[in-house]
Amino acid sequence: MPTQISVLKTYKNYVGGQFPRTESGRYYVTQDAKGKPLANVCWSSKKDVRDAVVAARSAWSGWSARSAFNRGQILYRMAEMLQDRASCLVDDLVIQGIKKAAAEQEVNLSIERMIHYAGWCDKFQTLFSTVNPVTGPFYNFSNPESMGAVTALASDRQPLLSLVSIMLPIIAGGNTLVILASEKYPLASVSLAEVLNNSDLPGGVVNILTGKKSELLAALADHMDVNAVCANGLDTTERKQVQELASLNVKRVVNWDVSNWNDSSGQSPYFIQSFQETKTTWHPIEQIGGAKGGY
Repeated sequence: MPTQISVLKTYKNYVGGQFPRTESGRYYVTQDAKGKPLANVCWSSKKDVRDAVVAARSAWSGWSARSAFNRGQILYRMAEMLQDRASCLVDDLVIQGIKKAAAEQEVNLSIERMIHYAGWCDKFQTLFSTVNPVTGPFYNFSNPESMGAVTALASDRQPLLSLVSIMLPIIAGGNTLVILASEKYPLASVSLAEVLNNSDLPGGVVNILTGKKSELLAALADHMDVNAVCANGLDTTERKQVQELASLNVKRVVNWDVSNWNDSSGQSPYFIQSFQETKTTWHPIEQIGGAKGGY
C-alpha cells in the first residue's frame, strides 16, 4: 500500500476572540521530542501585534467595567474548562519533549493558579486601597484601577504555566493582554486559547500570538497604545531594549524575575498590583449645621 502523506496541523493566533491566520502568511515548523516535524505554527508579524493591540484596547473598557466578582466568576469558569481539557494540554507538552510528570504538574498548577486569582479578583482592592490621613475637613481615598492594554512574553521554560501565571494577574485586575507564546513550545498555549474561547471570557481580553521573540519584542514594547510591558524572562540586552522603547510613551515596565513558576513565589496579589494605577479621591466632610468643607 502507498505511504500516506502526513498532513501537519496548522496552529493559528488567537486575537479578538477569533483564530486568524497570520497576515504575513508565514509559518514555522515546530518539532516533536525526536526532532520530527510536528505542526505548522503562525510566524506572526508586527501587523499581527498591531491587530492584537487594537483588539485588547477595544475590549478594555468593557472588561474593566465588569464587577470584580464577575471577573472572578469568569476566571473560575476558565479553570473548569481547563480541567476538562487537561489531558489534551498534557499531551501537547509531552509530544514536544517535556516529561509526562512535569507536564501533568504544569497543567495542574495552571488550573490551581486560575482558582487562586479568581479568588483575588474581588479582594485585592481591599488590600491595596487606603484612607489617607489629611489635615482639613476632607476624606482622602486611594484605590487601584486597571491601566489598560498590556503586552507580555511567555517563557520557553514551563511554557504553559508561565503564560498562565503572567496572564492571570493582569486580567484579574481589569487589564487586557497581548502575549507572545513560547517560541519553542507553542502548542499548549494555542490549545489554551481554545479553552479561553469556550469559557465566558470576552473576546479581546486575552490575545495570544506565536512567532519569533527576536522579531516581535520591539513591536510589543514600542506600540504607542500599550500601557505596560511584562518583561519577565528577558536577558540583560533584551531588557535594556524594552526599557528604551517603552520610554517613548512612558510605559510601565514590570519584571517579576521568577525563575520557577512552580512554587509560591509564582503567584501573589502583588502581581495584580503591578499593573494597577492608583486613583486618589478627595471628598468633603459635612460639617455641623450643614456647612461643607472646601479646598
